[in-house]
Amino acid sequence: MQKTVLLINKGKSFMVVTIAKSFTDAGYKVVEVEPTMEDIGAHKEDTNLFVLYLGDYVDDITNTLVYLKDICTEEDKLLIVIGTAAEIETLTQSIPVPLISASFERPFDMKKLVAQADWLLEANDDLAKRKSILLVDDDSTFLKMVKDWLSTKYRVTIVTSGIQALMYIADNTPDLILLDYEMPVTSGPQVLEMIRSESKVDSIPVIFLTGKDDQESVMKVLALKPDGYLLKNMERGRLLAAVDDFFEKQKFKKLHDSNVL
Repeated sequence: MQKTVLLINKGKSFMVVTIAKSFTDAGYKVVEVEPTMEDIGAHKEDTNLFVLYLGDYVDDITNTLVYLKDICTEEDKLLIVIGTAAEIETLTQSIPVPLISASFERPFDMKKLVAQADWLLEANDDLAKRKSILLVDDDSTFLKMVKDWLSTKYRVTIVTSGIQALMYIADNTPDLILLDYEMPVTSGPQVLEMIRSESKVDSIPVIFLTGKDDQESVMKVLALKPDGYLLKNMERGRLLAAVDDFFEKQKFKKLHDSNVL
């Protein structure tokens, strides 16, 4: 199957032509679009790999960058960015670093760019076979850390609010939601209540993430009947083991239920 890359750039330049030719020579189909929401939206289903070639126009496309951020979050798109250090820094004000699959500062090695794209697509195919986890938390530092931990074994999507989580599951069905208990605007309990009230998504397992481990707080969390809870101060090994254990128990439960039938 032919690989496809969505090359996002403004205008034509020698470097953009060279990038397109390098991908074409490596067996890719290159779809070039302008950095507008309309152009990107019209072709976003063509591929999972976006390459954004930045320029001094980056300050003028904030809405497009926010749109790209939403696509990468909600549809698990791979994003490679190319630009100067200053241009990439400007971009990260709209697109969090964890959502950027790779970045290349000009000047760069064209062969390394194509090799990175090959590796990302191969890794993405492998990820597609893994269990998927939606990680919901308003703390971006915590999100990045836990995503890094879980991504060694699972396909992880991150969102920073309860509303974003509900928008994500409207079109996607993760195998597990790790949901921050205390969030502004829409709290974890409110999100869980809305999930359980919708028949389309009410069976998605939800585990709360909480920073409080006193008995009263734990009982309050469990009273909402989530599929479990995890402490946010857990070490990497314990958190991974807890998630692994959840999926193992779920697998045995499904086997047991099928045997009963």
